[in-house]
Amino acid sequence: MSEADEQTAATATGREIWIEKYRPQSLDDIHGQEEIVERLQSYIDQDDIPHLLFSGPAGVGKTTAATAIARQVYGEDNWRGNFLELNASDQRGIDVVRDRIKGFARSSFGGDFRIVFLDEADSLTDDAQSALRRTMEQFSDNTRFILSCNYSSKIIDPIQSRCAVFRFSPLSDEAVAAQTREIAAAEGIEVTDAGVDALVYAADGDMRRAINSLQAAATTGDVVDEEAVYAITATARPEEIESMVTNALEGDFSRARATLDTLLTETGMAGGDVIDQLHRSVWEFDLSEREAVALMERIGEADYRIAEGANEQVQLESLLASLSLEE
Repeated sequence: MSEADEQTAATATGREIWIEKYRPQSLDDIHGQEEIVERLQSYIDQDDIPHLLFSGPAGVGKTTAATAIARQVYGEDNWRGNFLELNASDQRGIDVVRDRIKGFARSSFGGDFRIVFLDEADSLTDDAQSALRRTMEQFSDNTRFILSCNYSSKIIDPIQSRCAVFRFSPLSDEAVAAQTREIAAAEGIEVTDAGVDALVYAADGDMRRAINSLQAAATTGDVVDEEAVYAITATARPEEIESMVTNALEGDFSRARATLDTLLTETGMAGGDVIDQLHRSVWEFDLSEREAVALMERIGEADYRIAEGANEQVQLESLLASLSLEE
């Protein structure tokens, strides 16, 4: 969920944002990344932490893992003084590396080393990454760097080779469901099984989105159910997407187009969101392999054209029309 969505959820409830309130404080509390947690814990136990590179999609525990390492290494009272967090998407130039990071790395404060956490490091310019590489070499005796990114391929090879790389995968449905149930119980919220399933579907492996959706849905009534979740997240029900595709494949373009129009105008979905739901639901539909392949091909074409600036509704209607004409 975007920063605006998080602020909306916080404003709606008038309470602390739950993603911070329930952020795991230690590695053992992190859900769904057991193998990574085990390896990171072994570094801490051996007091031998290398530079680290965390890559993976949003909301899967990268930032939480970095702060949990700092808490465990320095303790609750001292970790903030030994931990510098920067967001590279906001401060992506070479001056950030030369000034803030070097200034922090030159000092020592109550420990053998300090930690620099650089979030969204794949937003750094090439010059800034080259400067960062030299800084990592220069201050390796008293500073550890933790880099977080969505795409490790955008990090230059000299930096990757200096880091232990951890690839965070999207969280499993079971991990998301367990965490949302725990938070609902702690907040005294009644959530139905269908409501949890809807939260899991809307989150698509993103724990932050699941928790924000739960907090927002909790304001709509006494019970968080399927209807409340889909309404608050502006997510289409899986059966709506399936019905739209099935109607198109059966040649009923008018009905498929009517469903699409409802999703875009009444539900308020963006064209890109419709594309995303179509893409991750293709193999869940009762389609033949030929139909599934045809749908994937059309989805790819529409996604590319929308990304290039074409009209979303026109492209999605074209996608449905092409499916209706399939023999």
